[in-house]
Amino acid sequence: MTADQQTPGRSVWRYRWVVLGVATFTQAAAGFFVQGIGAMGVHLQRELSLSTAQLGLLLSAAQLVPLVGLLVAGELLDRVSERWVVGGGACVVGVGLLVGSAAPGYVPLLCVLIVVGAGYSTIQPGGSKSVAAWFDTSRRGMAMGIRQAGLPLGAALASAVLPLVAEEFGWRATLVAGGLIALLGAGVFMGFYRRPPTGGAQKQDDGGPHASLREQLDARLAMLREPAMVKIMLSGTSLISVQYAVGVLTVLHLHRTTSLAAGTAALVLVVSQGVGVAGRVCLAAWSDRSGSGRYASVMICMIAVIAGMVALMTPAGRSPAVACAVFVWLGFFGYGWYGPWVAHVAESAPPGKTGFALGLAMSVNQIAIVLAPPALGLLIDLTGSFTPAWGVLAAMTAVALMATAHGERPRAGA
Repeated sequence: MTADQQTPGRSVWRYRWVVLGVATFTQAAAGFFVQGIGAMGVHLQRELSLSTAQLGLLLSAAQLVPLVGLLVAGELLDRVSERWVVGGGACVVGVGLLVGSAAPGYVPLLCVLIVVGAGYSTIQPGGSKSVAAWFDTSRRGMAMGIRQAGLPLGAALASAVLPLVAEEFGWRATLVAGGLIALLGAGVFMGFYRRPPTGGAQKQDDGGPHASLREQLDARLAMLREPAMVKIMLSGTSLISVQYAVGVLTVLHLHRTTSLAAGTAALVLVVSQGVGVAGRVCLAAWSDRSGSGRYASVMICMIAVIAGMVALMTPAGRSPAVACAVFVWLGFFGYGWYGPWVAHVAESAPPGKTGFALGLAMSVNQIAIVLAPPALGLLIDLTGSFTPAWGVLAAMTAVALMATAHGERPRAGA
């Protein structure tokens, strides 16, 4: 290859950083309202007369369709360019939120958020595939950590902005703001995303020829019975439940239990989610370099989460200073776990079934995303306290930790 041929090649592969930036921005933009709705908990409860369980259901509504939508999006990504799948999904999110701003009440708003969830289904797998296609294995961990940081980044920005918008202009204006930002993300992705050059080192393993629907279902059912996948799903469902509990309940806990003003409590959530951005990048980078492997990062996150939940259950958890510090702690570990966990899933998958493993694990996580917020909200409504909710989360994580540690010790010794 001549020097003239090499130079354009290097220039092309520098474009990977543009792709990474675009994918991260679109993730943050599409998730801006969906992930920031917890910061408006006080406003929504007041203006729509909602219980805590109903508030949790609002968040779950946008996560309902992805139970199936993640699998559909994966199939579309095998057939259509990521540009149109991700861009089209972000457009659905934007248009849905703009329409939702005219919703006459709680039930129509729920229906709108279900439609929003259909578009949101494409963002996570589409962005992951976009980044994985451009980065080889030596840099993919860091790149995926940066892209995954788009979720808490969008949530942090939303937590800072949406309560102010709701206070000044009402809750409907927050949907308008979220819709416009999602449309901006769609435009940026469709305008700047390009597929990598054919034949590059970043070619992805598609697992071989396309299997029939029956064969795909049989493969998923077989993987469900594998002990390693059971342990992965236990850790994922426990940690994703903690992540969404932090997003939904932080403001409410600080406002009711420690008597912080709603604005101050929302600011703590912003800081927590901002620290979560750093957590996703730092823990993913550490898992690339640590001799202990990806599992050690996930393990540390589970231990840290249990410690944080226990602290919130003690009398010290009623102190504003202690509670704020704990939620920042939970932001780092309760959001930062996802990057190392995804890499751990991929590396634990049977040969040729990496795609199935990721799709299956994310689909099971989605069940927890749908069920956890309303279930925890109902528990709080019935008991009149946040302590049982934190206790349930701590117990779930402890069980998952013990099950995972039991399965990993022999492997580490080997």
